[in-house]
Amino acid sequence: MYQKIQHYILELIRTSGLQSGDRIPTEKELMKQFNVSKITVVKALSGLADEHIIDRVPGKGSFVGNGNQNKGSTTADTSSESNSVLKPSQSKLIGLVIPSILDYFAIRLINGVKTTLDEHGYRVMILLSEGDIEKEKEALKTLHAFGAEGILIFPVDEEHYNDEILNMKFTGYPFVLMDRFLPGVETDYIAADGKLGAQLAVDYLWELGHREIAICSDSPIQTVTVQERIEGYITALKNKGAMINPAHIITDFHIQSLKDAECHPLFRYMRNRMATAYITLNGRLGVQMYQLAGRAGLKVPGDLSIISFDEPTSVVDDFSIFTHIKQFEYEIGSKAAATMLEVIRSGGDKWERSYSKILLQPELVPGQTTGIPPA
Repeated sequence: MYQKIQHYILELIRTSGLQSGDRIPTEKELMKQFNVSKITVVKALSGLADEHIIDRVPGKGSFVGNGNQNKGSTTADTSSESNSVLKPSQSKLIGLVIPSILDYFAIRLINGVKTTLDEHGYRVMILLSEGDIEKEKEALKTLHAFGAEGILIFPVDEEHYNDEILNMKFTGYPFVLMDRFLPGVETDYIAADGKLGAQLAVDYLWELGHREIAICSDSPIQTVTVQERIEGYITALKNKGAMINPAHIITDFHIQSLKDAECHPLFRYMRNRMATAYITLNGRLGVQMYQLAGRAGLKVPGDLSIISFDEPTSVVDDFSIFTHIKQFEYEIGSKAAATMLEVIRSGGDKWERSYSKILLQPELVPGQTTGIPPA
């Protein structure tokens, strides 16, 4: 089907006399016309873009390109821009795109990537997406232009796929996803088992005597990662024969600052002691809720307990303060880098090779933020 779409576009350019810069049908129009998925359309357009038949402009659409418009041509691009980029086999460079480096999770992840690449004589170039999908797209393009042999990606939380990642898959450009994956798209993927992590947290709190256990996420949307952890939370409670209280699944909120903490719904929820224990889906949120508890006059763990995914207060395990779900970020980074090098060196057929999906087993590490519930 993707070849049919390519043939249609080539015929459209030829018979309609389209010139360089003229717009061609949009992805949605092609999906409707050929009754195919977005993945098929993206594959077709990516192939034409690789041959310089069309140019794809993020957010605007696809246009007739300036280059050779004979499908299948093997004419080399001799422009100065093309010649200035290192050939992938010569670069010994791996790209890393990550939302931020504001927490220990990112620091440990990067350290794992860098250590493994150093051992094999590779360099790493790190670009930040800042949680913005358009910046993520630009980062991927920049690393590709710099001649990176492959890219390690910690994807942005978004409802929709990043088209650039799909393009990389269909063109066979090596990449490995970390922590998150794209549902329905076969890729190399490495993360900790979030569902199991949430189950470990519920089991631990239940053994301490807690029955009103809330789970909290400040992600603006229900990402795959968030969904998996909430699923693990629900499964653990069902296994214990407990009723699922929807009010204890607290999502879609954001804590800007503690200056106006008393006005935040979560502050009132905690102050009214709606739950005796909280599981936070990231370390930063764990710290914020610890601070909110203090503002509400509550003691941790005397009045309430907190378990966070990731340890937010110490880069050294022996000095951990929070009870947390350890996700082995260093190992995720190291295994992602090793997988990337294996993909590059194998040179296998992008359509034939099998993709690796590695889920590391998380561990619960007891700390100073959990205890028995108040009487």
